Amino acid sequence: MGFDRSQSATYLAGQLARVFSRSLQKRAASLGFSPGQFPVLLELWQEDGLTQKQLLDKLEVEQATLANTLSRMERDGLIARTPHPSDRRAQIINLTELGRSLETRAVDAAAEADSALFFGFRSFERELMMEYMRLIIGNSRKV
Repeated sequence: MGFDRSQSATYLAGQLARVFSRSLQKRAASLGFSPGQFPVLLELWQEDGLTQKQLLDKLEVEQATLANTLSRMERDGLIARTPHPSDRRAQIINLTELGRSLETRAVDAAAEADSALFFGFRSFERELMMEYMRLIIGNSRKV
């Protein structure tokens, strides 16, 4: 009895994540950021001046992954780090002018990526799919 990956939710979810990432990557590259940086940008556009620990808590990624992402973002001029005023071990992460200026175009690029991947879906099907994804994510946090 063989493994049928077309019937495996975890396999399909991995494939779906790669497809969405590639779709955003094509659009993001021309704007100067990568899909892995997009979640960090989203958080900082909502609340600039977070610490790395606060970003870790919000993004639920590995510390090393976030550290590497932030280093690349700093190198690319999207963020700047400053010492935390009361915690010598922490740094405050702020968007640069370049990082701030990307918001509208980056959000538009993400919406275009979503639209392209949901082509042919009726609006209720898209909403249902989104609800299913939110439920699965919620369930995964309980496991």
